[in-house]
Amino acid sequence: MERVTGIGGIFIKARDPRALRAWYHAHLGIDVQPWGGFTFHWHRSNAPEPHGATVWNVFPAECTSFATPFMVNYRVSDLRALLQALRDEGCEVEEKVLENQYGRFGWVVDPEGNKVELWEPPLGPVPE
Repeated sequence: MERVTGIGGIFIKARDPRALRAWYHAHLGIDVQPWGGFTFHWHRSNAPEPHGATVWNVFPAECTSFATPFMVNYRVSDLRALLQALRDEGCEVEEKVLENQYGRFGWVVDPEGNKVELWEPPLGPVPE
């Protein structure tokens, strides 16, 4: 029986949700929709139709539906290039980059002080 198969949602509390959505749009390319979030659709490597989805959304700090903030891991295709672009845009980027059999990992801090993990998977299957 399958259990967890991906990230179902990423929900972030913010003092200024509009500004935080704009930051994620400008610096990480998330196409925030009028409803305030975005849905990432995932595909299996052998089938083009969507297989799953991850919802991303920002809520007001006063929201009582969940307790956060917490670090979120976002998949990226070229970690080093993205980290440099974020530095060039004035973002707070950690100097450390972790490289291991699971890929490359780097971190940026958003305007609300949330540490965001960026992950470039290795070529081929990810080791279990």
